[in-house]
Amino acid sequence: MKFDYLELIKDNQVATVWLSRPDVHNAFNEGVIGELQTCFDALAHDDDVRVVVLAGRGKSFSAGADLNWMKKAGEASVDENIADAKRLAKMLHTLATLNKPTIARVQGAALGGGMGLVSACDICVASTHAKFATSEVRLGLAPSTISPYVVRAIGERQARRYFLTAERIDADTALHIGLAHEICEPDALDETLDKIIHAILQGAPFAQCASKSLIDMVANRPIDDQLLDETAKHIATLRQGAEAKEGLTAFLNKRTPNWIV
Repeated sequence: MKFDYLELIKDNQVATVWLSRPDVHNAFNEGVIGELQTCFDALAHDDDVRVVVLAGRGKSFSAGADLNWMKKAGEASVDENIADAKRLAKMLHTLATLNKPTIARVQGAALGGGMGLVSACDICVASTHAKFATSEVRLGLAPSTISPYVVRAIGERQARRYFLTAERIDADTALHIGLAHEICEPDALDETLDKIIHAILQGAPFAQCASKSLIDMVANRPIDDQLLDETAKHIATLRQGAEAKEGLTAFLNKRTPNWIV
């Protein structure tokens, strides 16, 4: 695939999607959103890819919306604005529900929609130079399309503060509130990322996909008979699968399972 705004690099079961507009801090426009959608759709069907890393070229991960794109949107009709926002919402949802693990590699600023991308990923690894913000209110807007993923990442209570204040969130705070899973010095970012990727590749791919859907199934639900029944059916189905049989056989025979290459 050839892109104007992205770079896609595949290596050893890992696909790294680079936002590649460093001159404008990897800001969003309709072209970026469309290419990310195309890229995520393709990676979902690529069996050679086990892990997807989202990264940004240059100083910033992503500074959010391109100001020229926002100005254009402000002059468009209501219907055009709704269609435009739906494309962004669909892209974020595709990332958030991708059928394989996703990791945000954050070396600098991740603002507005950039923080939305980070929150939509399963895992966030950030440098100590990283900065985050839901900065929309300072532009007379709200973090509407990114809100489901940011609230899921940091919780409603923290979202009430940062949606309203648009304060910059430093790396230590991001770790404290659950937005980042690991923080490290900038020169250790890729080493830290590689350790997490190595851990992911030890697991079975379908089981990881099932584990992602399991979290969505049980999160914020009461532990009642219906949920107990659903989780029992979930594990019972997996037990009958080829991966589970391979994993158990490999364990008993003290060999490496076939998903580790």
